[in-house]
Amino acid sequence: MAPTATATAKDVLEVIPIAMRFIKAQMREHGAADLSVPQFRSLLFIRSHSGSPLGEVAEHLGLTAPSTSKLVDGLERRALVERRDSSTDRRKVTLAITPEGDELLDRAARATRKSISAAMAALPPQELRAIELAMSALKRAFSATKRDKA
Repeated sequence: MAPTATATAKDVLEVIPIAMRFIKAQMREHGAADLSVPQFRSLLFIRSHSGSPLGEVAEHLGLTAPSTSKLVDGLERRALVERRDSSTDRRKVTLAITPEGDELLDRAARATRKSISAAMAALPPQELRAIELAMSALKRAFSATKRDKA
């Protein structure tokens, strides 16, 4: 029987939280214990979208502006991001990652990728290829529903 979108959605809802728990545990184990997954995702977004306003970060995270502002306040206190006046609109503030934030993000991402790679190394090549294809399909499916395809 061919898979259905409903059955596949059920699988995605089951697997994504397991993967996120693994990622969170690996980040904690490898020196980013005080960096939450939303903070990690914020740093990734801010690094790849330097100069973005807070609202874009909130949209990316799926959080409210006040929640995102509180999250960014914490990152700013730790000198991982900085707020800057917009060059085009003095009423707006943009965000940029600091060298310290870049270093922490690189360290956490490198260690987490290494752990994910080690966990997946036990899988046969055909399953790795299937995962690669599935990730590509998920990215297309979910990006099609969002304005920001990052």
